[in-house]
Amino acid sequence: MPKEELQNLAFRRMLFYPAAEIYAGAPAGFWEFGPVGVRIRNNIVAFWRRELLEKERLFEIHGSVVLPREVFEASGHLKSFNDPIVQCTKCHSFHKANSLIEEKIGKPVAEAMSPKEMDLLISQEKIFCPKCKGALGNVKLFNMMMSLRIGATQSQECFLRPETCQNIFLDFQRIYRSGRENLPIGIAQAGSSFRNEIAPKQTLLRERELGQMEIEIFFNPERINEFEKFEEVAGYKLRLQSLSSNKVDDVSCKEAVSKKIVSGKLIAYWLARLQQFYEKCGIAKEKMRFRQLTDDEKAFYSKESWDFEVLLDVGWTELVACNYRTDYDLKGHAQGSKKDLSVKEDSKEFIPHVFELSAGIDRTFYAVLDQAIRKETRGKEERLYLDLRPQLAPYFVAVFPLVNKDNIDTKAEEVFQYLESHGFFCVYDEKGSIGRRYARVDEIGVPYAITIDYDTLNDDTITLRERNTMAQKRIKIYALPELLWKLSISKIRFEDIK
Repeated sequence: MPKEELQNLAFRRMLFYPAAEIYAGAPAGFWEFGPVGVRIRNNIVAFWRRELLEKERLFEIHGSVVLPREVFEASGHLKSFNDPIVQCTKCHSFHKANSLIEEKIGKPVAEAMSPKEMDLLISQEKIFCPKCKGALGNVKLFNMMMSLRIGATQSQECFLRPETCQNIFLDFQRIYRSGRENLPIGIAQAGSSFRNEIAPKQTLLRERELGQMEIEIFFNPERINEFEKFEEVAGYKLRLQSLSSNKVDDVSCKEAVSKKIVSGKLIAYWLARLQQFYEKCGIAKEKMRFRQLTDDEKAFYSKESWDFEVLLDVGWTELVACNYRTDYDLKGHAQGSKKDLSVKEDSKEFIPHVFELSAGIDRTFYAVLDQAIRKETRGKEERLYLDLRPQLAPYFVAVFPLVNKDNIDTKAEEVFQYLESHGFFCVYDEKGSIGRRYARVDEIGVPYAITIDYDTLNDDTITLRERNTMAQKRIKIYALPELLWKLSISKIRFEDIK
């Protein structure tokens, strides 16, 4: 589906839209989520918590978005968190240099490439300013950190965090000791990060305030293959595009470990759990891949990096960065804070290693919409709807009175409250024709709709309609809670309802 179609739906149905949009001078790269969008977004995070944090018994924190300068000196962000930037000599607009080159040559260009190498490519490929076709200046490095001053005298320099994981590294020792846990342990966080992007574009795919849901697994590197839960996924096939292959291969976790495609069982297990999560979010398996990064692409501290990417209308798009960060982070913060962040196992002290799964909330949100949007023609009617998985839909069921008279609307309110009392997320709509109401909830992905009509007053039955097929069944009101519950957990299919 073209991205314009998705953006039109997003704006029209209050999924997402630009921040401060009523002001002409509002900065780009900041987005807001409307009443419908925020429910879907929250459901994505809640599903991530349920599938990965709760089932894997991880610890979750909520860290501050403001951290002192010393944190980012120790983490290396003040020195290395840079993007290559180039300015037009004619209109003076700024552009991300590697993105311009990628658009021209049609393949990825590592941000780690030196400015001089990029200058050479810009010259060789005859790349000009996309806005005015003017000549481009020399490529420079631009630090993307957002700074602020704290206190009445503004004497303390702080920064908005560029990634949520730094809080996790800072809190590791406290959680490890207080929780009395053995390695490996996982700590997670969902929240906002801030990056001063040069030219934010493609709506939620490149933001200055971005949502992240990150998991950091702390483990003993000598025991990376001593991981009992690995057997649960040993036969499960990962979609891997390794450095030794120019295509995506289906490789079992067991094979990925035995052939040393990944560093160990712990890594393979978490890649599998991540892929399974996105499958359950409705992403088709053939449209996903783990792309292994080259030495030029991956961060200098990473021993092994895989980008989890999904094929969207705009092309292959990274949703999750999966990095084996070794002991870089804890070692850096130990040196910067002068605190001992080592652990002790079997009478041996060491700094734990870390495997990271850093997912973009908003990118995931966008990808889920991109994969779910459907357009079809039935007769002379064109229909647009979101084929969202029930666990991600903003509401599970809609309730409509056929007309707003003759006690039908009163009965509809009773059914609405009855379902709410049983824990279902419902939406009530009484405005417009029944066809328009169906269309409205279809467009935001509500799986089922209930219509109360004159027959309801006589026999206590309602019409239950399924979103994708538009098929309808007549159901007794008293049977709805159990039936909807079975539908919500896929214990029964709509077509099997008698």
